[in-house]
Amino acid sequence: MLARVPRGKVTTYGELAKAVGLKNGQRVIGKIMNKNPYPAIIPCHRVVLSTGDIGGYAYGKNVKAGMLAAEGVEILDSDRINNMDRIIHRFADNDVRRRQQ
Repeated sequence: MLARVPRGKVTTYGELAKAVGLKNGQRVIGKIMNKNPYPAIIPCHRVVLSTGDIGGYAYGKNVKAGMLAAEGVEILDSDRINNMDRIIHRFADNDVRRRQQ
């Protein structure tokens, strides 16, 4: 199963956990993202906190903010996503089920 977040969009650790079937698995997703050996292939920088803060990144917050900004995501001085409600990606249940088959 592959859950993808489109370029220029973000999702939360909770949304991603739900998409892959981990109830209350936000911390598990965070630990997995921290160990991602292929950040250019698996874009974990697009996963942010539900508060709108960009959260941590194995290569530092500045790198994460720069990568998001390069994709058109506006980051405020407070390390928060601007207009998060407009750019958040939520996974459709039927899309996730279809990928699992």
